Amino acid sequence: MSAVREGDELDWAKIGRWLRDTVPELTGPLSVLQFPHGRANLTYLLEIGGTQVVLRRPPFGKLPPGAHDMRREHRVLSRLWRAYDRAPRAYAFTDDHSIAGADCFVMEYRTGEVIREDLPASMRDYDDLGRRLMFALTDAMADLHLVDPGECDLEELGKPEGFVARQVSGWARRWELAAPDGADPLMVAVGERLAKTQPETQTHGIVHNDLKIDNCQFDAADPDRVKSVFDWDMATLGDPLVDLGTLLHYTPNTDDPELIQGGVRYPKELTLPTQAEVAERYAQRTGADTSQITWYLAFARWKTATVYQQLANRSLRGESKDARNAELGDTVSVLARSADTLLDGLT
Repeated sequence: MSAVREGDELDWAKIGRWLRDTVPELTGPLSVLQFPHGRANLTYLLEIGGTQVVLRRPPFGKLPPGAHDMRREHRVLSRLWRAYDRAPRAYAFTDDHSIAGADCFVMEYRTGEVIREDLPASMRDYDDLGRRLMFALTDAMADLHLVDPGECDLEELGKPEGFVARQVSGWARRWELAAPDGADPLMVAVGERLAKTQPETQTHGIVHNDLKIDNCQFDAADPDRVKSVFDWDMATLGDPLVDLGTLLHYTPNTDDPELIQGGVRYPKELTLPTQAEVAERYAQRTGADTSQITWYLAFARWKTATVYQQLANRSLRGESKDARNAELGDTVSVLARSADTLLDGLT
């Protein structure tokens, strides 16, 4: 946690009044810190009279269609905790933009370790830690996909039929809106190839849509199980293998392009399992057929390229104070070429 970044300040007096009115258990003075690592949604730690909660709202500026959906995230987290204990519980939501400048919600604060570039001191003495953490994340994803949405009143979260086709066409549209002058034409070509080669969906379930290690939290005493999963604003019902493809993208093999490996934030001392080992672990836990997973990995690379361009555009427009976003556009062509190569290998 850190002090709130310049430019990310909100009207804390209004937020404090809203919280005290909405969640009567919260009383007392308000103090605020910011979670500094996320590149998009703004996340703050609020302490009110000794009780800590987390507030989330979208980033400032122009937003891509359907992105940063706080209403959706609140809906998911206000229900999913009943069937999936790795989901923090959401307490309150408002679409009154006079309070925080956008839709926002407040949820449970959990303590634990998040794995980013530097390994927490509390976890440095474990053997084979990279494999254990990644398999724990794979298990957490598999367990989410095994949840019956009806168990937690989420059976109407999305329209699972046609999910993959909508994903491809939707992200193609997002690329069209985000593409800068002189953009790599391979991005359009890859989108067309993905649309023509999409596999048949085997089953439907709750899809997180951005499941990676730094969206999770671990108990330092138990590296073999994910304690919490965060960032549910894109969650929906659909083909669970989309999540597996995303996870494989964020688990780069040693023969992946160097820029892709460098763009995934893991402590350098960790030795990760291969993509094949992660896919096998997932298949064993869920019974899914992962023989077509290469398509889903290619989709993840292409989608990530679009997200990176969106974030870079926000920096170029002066809407983000996060300096890390400015150079993300440099990765777009590398990701597009990787996706294109993966599609070449489809049988």
